[in-house]
Amino acid sequence: MLFFTQCFGAVLDLIHLRFQHYKAKRVFSAAGQLVCVVNPTHSLKYAPTLCAAAQTSTEQGILPPCHHHEAVHDPQLVPCVCPLFSCPWEGHLEVVVSHLRQTHHINILQGAEIVFLATDMHLPAPTDWIIMHSCLGHQFLLVLRKQEKYEGHPQFFATMMLIGTPTQADNFTYRLELNRNQRRLKWEATPRSVLECVDSVISDGDCLVLNTSLAQLFSDNGSLAIGIAITTSKVHNSEAEM
Repeated sequence: MLFFTQCFGAVLDLIHLRFQHYKAKRVFSAAGQLVCVVNPTHSLKYAPTLCAAAQTSTEQGILPPCHHHEAVHDPQLVPCVCPLFSCPWEGHLEVVVSHLRQTHHINILQGAEIVFLATDMHLPAPTDWIIMHSCLGHQFLLVLRKQEKYEGHPQFFATMMLIGTPTQADNFTYRLELNRNQRRLKWEATPRSVLECVDSVISDGDCLVLNTSLAQLFSDNGSLAIGIAITTSKVHNSEAEM
């Protein structure tokens, strides 16, 4: 009976996963888009932090230390950029992706356009949904965070970070799009570099921001599908339209 129960539970999980994929493809009907179901993870290091970064140091590829990091003495080394953990790792920017995949088990998808399907949006804050996106010869870190910026009023923050320098990030434009029930919400901006710290981007509000009511309008049975597209661009443009 125990064996049967475990097998039956696994079958139900597979059915649920397939159903989530179907819902995302129904919302985003464009052929060829890759759908990724992303489960939530409670942050193990969450604390409101601000990365006070000097523009000169970030342009040189040096990460100004967050409050939870010690100072980086070797300018060639950067701390772990994963927003979920207080990770003591540091290394060269070129091996950040390997560290995120091997140590923190963050999945990576390839393609110019994908669908990011975040499940269990009802969970209490703080909660993160994270994935890496490989496109146009570079790797990006997509972070969706549920956080109480004001007590009792959780909000959702979604941003795309380039695993590279700020100068390289200026060459791209990313678009996040929600589309459901004849409603469309789009955010388009230049990605920020991971050297600038995800916490700082969210604190500044330089990302797609949804309050709970707006998130519910676009969610489907507790899941939120976000279409992601990345293009090469020199134009600095940031907009949110509905």
